[in-house]
Amino acid sequence: MATTESRQAILDRLTSRVVDANPLPTIDPSRLTTFEDPIAKFAEMLAFVGGEAHQVDRIEEVREILSKNPVFADATRIASVVPAAIQGNVDASQVDDPHALSSLDWVIARGEFMVAENGAIWVDGSTLPHRVMLFIPQYLAIVVSRNEIVSNMHEAYQRIGTPKPGFGVFVSGPSKTADIEQSLVLGAHGCRKLQVFLVP
Repeated sequence: MATTESRQAILDRLTSRVVDANPLPTIDPSRLTTFEDPIAKFAEMLAFVGGEAHQVDRIEEVREILSKNPVFADATRIASVVPAAIQGNVDASQVDDPHALSSLDWVIARGEFMVAENGAIWVDGSTLPHRVMLFIPQYLAIVVSRNEIVSNMHEAYQRIGTPKPGFGVFVSGPSKTADIEQSLVLGAHGCRKLQVFLVP
């Protein structure tokens, strides 16, 4: 039977072992996929994975559009880190225990940039009081500048650069699973619907 000491001895040997890694392949930028209209491609791919993109000229339009959505109009608990778009009624920065956010209806988050080829948005965790805010609400809206877009994931990782301690994540569409009888279920592990607002 393994003891705590023997387990620790194994882990210590593993962490002290130097493994020679193969070098990463050299990428030829001229062979990467790019798009003539990356915004249109982003919206197409986001729709393909179940999300919805809205191009707006004024940030106030975010509220105007969401207010027409019945599940937003009926929402009682909204947390927002983009008050210029939506003034939430739950201040997540004042919440110590993230479990207290489990009943959030909506979260309005800020995206750093978008990826055209897969409809993903990079969200820097430093903009969120709690990382769970991306995964725990019933519905999620992300506000991102339409000037901040790259064509592919190679460009995306180049833009992110050396990973920093902390948290960041690519979000693409609502939560989806088809594990049970291949029936697609939205919102099983996260938000039911994702709305993305492309602002100037």
